[in-house]
Amino acid sequence: MPALRVRALEKRYGRTPALAGVDVDVGEGELFGLLGPNGAGKSTLVKIACGLVRPTRGSAEICGARAGSPPARRSLGYLAELFRFPGWASADEVLELHQRLAGSSGGTAERAELLELVGLAYARDVRVEAMSKGMQQRLGIAQALVGFPPLLLLDEPTSALDPAGRRTVRTLLEELRGRGISVLLNSHLLSEVELVCDRVAILRDGRVVAAGVPDELARPRGVEIETDDGVVRLDGGREEAARAVAELVAAGRKVYRVDVRRSTLEEVYLDAVGE
Repeated sequence: MPALRVRALEKRYGRTPALAGVDVDVGEGELFGLLGPNGAGKSTLVKIACGLVRPTRGSAEICGARAGSPPARRSLGYLAELFRFPGWASADEVLELHQRLAGSSGGTAERAELLELVGLAYARDVRVEAMSKGMQQRLGIAQALVGFPPLLLLDEPTSALDPAGRRTVRTLLEELRGRGISVLLNSHLLSEVELVCDRVAILRDGRVVAAGVPDELARPRGVEIETDDGVVRLDGGREEAARAVAELVAAGRKVYRVDVRRSTLEEVYLDAVGE
C-alpha cells in the first residue's frame, strides 16, 4: 500500500483550476520530489494530503485512509516552508508541545531519540532564538517526526540553508528512508532533489507533465571524446560513443577521455514547464 496515493485529483477555486487530474504514488520508504513553478499546484496537493483543503474531484489517501480523516492525520508529519517556533522555548519544550498536540505517548525517550536523529542531541536545552537557521530547520523536521509517522510532507526544507546545512538534511532524509519512512519533498532546489530523491513528478498548470526516476528522465546531450589530436564532439549517446572510440582506436588515435553528456534534472524541468 502506498504511503500516499492520489488519483484523478482536481481542485478548483471558482473558475480557476489548481489541480486538473493528478495521479501520484509515494511508496513505502521512498523519497519523492514534487517540482513545478509557482502556481503549478504543488501547495494545493500538499494541503489536500494534510486534510486542510478538500478536493473538487478525485481522491487522496494516506496509508489507505482518506486524506483529512483521523487515521490519515495520525499517519503523516508536516513541515511548512515558513514555520516558526516560540523563541523562548527550548528544543525539548518544542517537541514536548508537539507530542501533546499529536497525542504521542513517547515522552522523554522519544524526544531524546528525535534530537539524536536530527543531530541536535547537544541542543536539548538551547532556546530557539539562540539557534542557527540550520538548527531550527532540523528541529522542524524533528517535530514533524513526533510519533514517527510513516509519511512526511516537507515543504522547501533546505531552501534557506548553506551547503553544509543542506548536506546534513540530505543525510537525514537518507536515514529516514532506511527506516522505511516515506517523504514527499516539495523543493525548488533541483540539484538537491536530483541527489536525494528516488522519483520525481513535475507539475505545470495543475497537471503532471513529467514523472519518473531522475536518471531515466534525462536525455543524451552528445558525446565528447578527448584524443591525442584534439577533442571530437558527436551527437547521440552511449552507442555512438562506443562506435566512435572503436573507429578512433582503429585509426591509430589515442583516446584519453570519453564524456557521454546527459541532460540534468534542471534541463528536464525547464523543458517540461516550457521555460
